[in-house]
Amino acid sequence: MSASSYYDQVQSAAARVRATSARVPAVAVVLGSGLGDFASSLERATSIPYEEIPHWPASNVVGHEGRLVMGEVSGRLVAALSGRAHFYEGHDLRTVTFATRVLGVLGVKVLILTNAAGGINTAFTPGDLMVIEDHINLLGSNPLVGPNDERFGVRFPDLTNVYSRRLRAIADEVAGAQGQVLRHGIYVACHGPSYETPAEVRYLRLIGGDAVGMSTVPEAIVARHMGLEVLAISCITNLAAGVLPQPLNHEEVLETARRVRGQFLSLLNAIIVRI
Repeated sequence: MSASSYYDQVQSAAARVRATSARVPAVAVVLGSGLGDFASSLERATSIPYEEIPHWPASNVVGHEGRLVMGEVSGRLVAALSGRAHFYEGHDLRTVTFATRVLGVLGVKVLILTNAAGGINTAFTPGDLMVIEDHINLLGSNPLVGPNDERFGVRFPDLTNVYSRRLRAIADEVAGAQGQVLRHGIYVACHGPSYETPAEVRYLRLIGGDAVGMSTVPEAIVARHMGLEVLAISCITNLAAGVLPQPLNHEEVLETARRVRGQFLSLLNAIIVRI
């Protein structure tokens, strides 16, 4: 697909969203596995199933609803993506980041990315929330590979500060006010869908990783390419392979996310109000 036709597809999807809400959300939130309750908590909300938005990729993973919700948090319009497309589903990275492109074209200024992640740092426990300070991309590719469309961003974007210092400071202040412990760390993106082996987890710890998952990094790269300010929060839903002598399963991920949803919603709402 040419850069021009991809841009046209993004514009077509954005036009469908504008037909539902002419107001521009300043903030958008991408919700990870088991974290979709935030979308249901929005006030005066309208919902668009992904299949009704032209060219928008479906989300086929358990724990991802597959709908775009436009609603309010304390009177502030927010776009919430309940579910995302993943590289491991067979999509290319331009498809994985299609929704991020649409949000940028709509005029979103701040993107909050959330995910469920495995804890590499042995100080972490399931249920911890971790602000991502930086990432390591081990997906084997980059969403900006191919012809660059200057209407989206420059050919060689700087990633020195992918995750906004300003937004991380706000998250810390909000967590402190709520009495929550908010971890910080480096997120490693791996291809999946298999979980990492114990040897791979030891390697990820050696190179500086604190948590590992299968999303978020492509969206963060594309958001910065388009000039959006990014905050990312991982819910540590399990300890990665080899940390504990037990197998990993997706139901554990969803159950832990459900257990901390009140804490997560409280933090997210308060951050949005402060932005």
